[in-house]
Amino acid sequence: MRIVLLNQFFAPDAVATAQLLTDLAQALAQDHSVTIICSGATDRAVNSDLCLGSNIKVIRTHEFGSSHRGLSRIGAYFSYLAGTVWYGIRLPRPDIYVTLTTPPFLSPIGAVFASLNGANHLIWEMDVYPDIATDIGYFTPSGFVDRLVGAILDWSRRRATGIIVLGEDMKARLGARGIPEERIHVAENWADGGDIYPLPLPEGPLVIGYSGNFGLAHEVDTIEELLCRLRNHPDFRFIFAGGGIKRAQLQETCRVKGIHNVDFNPYCSRSDLGKSLGEAHLGLVTQLPSTKGSVVPSKIYGIMAAGRPLLYVGPEGSTPAQHILRFNCGWHILPGDTDSLGSLMRHLNSNRHLVSEAGQRGRTAFEQNFEKSIGVERILRIVESKHHSNEQVPKLTSPAIGG
Repeated sequence: MRIVLLNQFFAPDAVATAQLLTDLAQALAQDHSVTIICSGATDRAVNSDLCLGSNIKVIRTHEFGSSHRGLSRIGAYFSYLAGTVWYGIRLPRPDIYVTLTTPPFLSPIGAVFASLNGANHLIWEMDVYPDIATDIGYFTPSGFVDRLVGAILDWSRRRATGIIVLGEDMKARLGARGIPEERIHVAENWADGGDIYPLPLPEGPLVIGYSGNFGLAHEVDTIEELLCRLRNHPDFRFIFAGGGIKRAQLQETCRVKGIHNVDFNPYCSRSDLGKSLGEAHLGLVTQLPSTKGSVVPSKIYGIMAAGRPLLYVGPEGSTPAQHILRFNCGWHILPGDTDSLGSLMRHLNSNRHLVSEAGQRGRTAFEQNFEKSIGVERILRIVESKHHSNEQVPKLTSPAIGG
């Protein structure tokens, strides 16, 4: 089977979608021919010596602008989309296209390619657009841009052979957009339990660690208030490893208010992620309530792999909250409830065995459900089942903008 994977990011980039797509590509290449169209290496590149294998062909487009900095991100998006069209139309006919959602308008390109070539098309939704842009305030709800973008993307979703989502909350989001349930497949993300494994809990103060991007979809006010309440407390320490606009907000708050029990570290390589996560007692994950289902934080699986409990500040019914409830592998705090969060921190500091026990349950749940081999196999089954299906690719039609 000939497979074309489309996403702006791929190895050696450090972002989550690049790492997940790299894992999938290597697994697919065991039995199939795989071509990836991605952008050039970015300023967050790691694992540059990764060996991809002879069955994987990587085509890198020229990128104008920065993929991670302000308005220039738009330039990077459109230059990648233009490069994808340029290179994509020159490829030999594949059996299936798999498009991710960076940038958001990638799935309509995949839909057109699939129709022109009589191929199947899978959409792997890492974020639901335009919902996420509307949820964080970029688009006006039900405004013209929201409806226009939604119509274009839903057009490609309805034409797709199948759609892969990261949790039941994301499936519900697409269902609310009118996407047929039978086309949607839930396949949670994963982490590498060989690279990330439990290390001994650190001595000293209770350490709360955050790893990865702390961006616009993440809840920050509750954490900012907690930092202020525990300002320079000798029993508590916070580590933020990564980047993002809300991390910068926290860093400025700490500077202005003289909060010194907080460390801000850069992104770490994938090979060092286990060590970085192991420096904390608790793995912090936050999410704005408005983004429930439009995003699913994938960092939860690395935390579970590291044998650390989840400390989740976010909405009820979301994927992290469901995992905590199902596996008893951490604690869920509603956004704004800093009183409960502060009380929990003091309780866990005095009862460290609770941290250890919850972390062990998280690791067990990870090994049974979210290990890399298990997660990749979920996607492989979907990809291969769509290749063998008899479903025909619909003819091209124009999207309709809802009222």
